[in-house]
Amino acid sequence: MAKISASVYTSHVPAIGAALDLGKSGESYWQPVFNGYDFSKHWMTENKPDVIFLVYNDHATAFSLDMIPTFAIGCAESFTPADEGWGPRPVPVVRGHPELAAHIAQSVIQQDFDLTIVNKMDVDHGLTVPLSLMCGQQDPVTGAWPCPVIPFAVNVVQYPVPSGRRCFELGKAIRKAIESFDKPLNVQIWGTGGMSHQLQGPRAGLINKEFDNAFLDQLIADPEGLASKPHIDYVREAGSEGIELVMWLIARGAMADVAGGPAPKVAHRFYHVPASNTAVGHLILENK
Repeated sequence: MAKISASVYTSHVPAIGAALDLGKSGESYWQPVFNGYDFSKHWMTENKPDVIFLVYNDHATAFSLDMIPTFAIGCAESFTPADEGWGPRPVPVVRGHPELAAHIAQSVIQQDFDLTIVNKMDVDHGLTVPLSLMCGQQDPVTGAWPCPVIPFAVNVVQYPVPSGRRCFELGKAIRKAIESFDKPLNVQIWGTGGMSHQLQGPRAGLINKEFDNAFLDQLIADPEGLASKPHIDYVREAGSEGIELVMWLIARGAMADVAGGPAPKVAHRFYHVPASNTAVGHLILENK
């Protein structure tokens, strides 16, 4: 049967992708950010999964105000990097895993979560920046990401958005779905987005280090309690875009300890301010 071996959590700042694509990762401003992922790239080569289930939010590329799914699973064979207004990122096409994606959709919907099944969509920086950070830059023509990826888009852009509790419970359902798949696949689940940031209004540029690090502490030690954090706390303490952190709860809800297993091993933790107008948070948890 398939299993979840680890969960990965990371910000997906678009400027990080631009810095990589333009060869600026060695500059003094950006170097501390990318140094925080040196361990992660090595870890990824040592712990390469068969499939990555990647939770992210679309930034008005695949979806728009015309159609806003709360949860959408990508079931296609492949996903093309999106043009977000300045051309697609120069990274490889993302290979999907339609068989596992369809199985997860079937299982999760039967567990009473309504998913939108997407058979064609482009993927933006929310998905490709985490892949670049964890896997390194890949040539868009001759290179390839190390394994298939199942994109899982969550609406945290247009209100109403899902609660942390709903996301945490969804993670539990995804774990059950993956563990019921009848092939011995090693799956990692990634939660991306955040951390504290606000892009507009009087509080534009807000960063709350204390909130961010407390969130990381609780995500590790008390995810059940963290799932009860109300939406308004994210907005008040972490800025209007800080609500992206509920996506991390999907990945955390899929870990073994939530279902009665042992506590995960913290393989890596990193936090840095600033990267563009946000804080960068990153965490790797391994199932024992």
